Amino acid sequence: MARISPLMLAPPLIFAGFAALAFFGMYRDDPNGIPSTLVGRMAPGVPDLPLADFPHAMPEMLATGEVTLVNFWASWCPPCRAEHPKLLEMEAAGINIIGINFKDTERAATTYLINDDNPFAGIGFDPQGRMAIEWGVTAPPETFILDGEGTVLFRFAGPLVGSDYEQRFLPAFEAARGE
Repeated sequence: MARISPLMLAPPLIFAGFAALAFFGMYRDDPNGIPSTLVGRMAPGVPDLPLADFPHAMPEMLATGEVTLVNFWASWCPPCRAEHPKLLEMEAAGINIIGINFKDTERAATTYLINDDNPFAGIGFDPQGRMAIEWGVTAPPETFILDGEGTVLFRFAGPLVGSDYEQRFLPAFEAARGE
């Protein structure tokens, strides 16, 4: 009788483990969402540095009594450029948006906003990305929805465009505004 080596069983067992992880991962509450430890907590704040001559984001701008968006962006980020028209549209509709420029140069960020318009009520400059770490930002763009007191209600990772924007961000934003 031929004996089966234990090493022969390893590949099928490893495959079965990965298949089980994938199966259970598909049935999570929101498989596209990235959990944020900030949801339900006060926003961490804004960078102390202003960006050139643009209005500086101040901590009190996070708790205005109205729903506020905090958008982390960079001039070198193609998805940030893709969402920029939507930010301009939202700003024109009277939505309060705070921009945090991170891991960027002041010159590149300033040139970008001068050429493509500024949708932000205030801008914080975070060249080292330290404030982004406090917010739990993984990559730009990321947008946070804050209630009127400055509590984080929702985190949206990715550009504010397409069906993901319409199906995940908009319902959360409308719920925050009571619409």
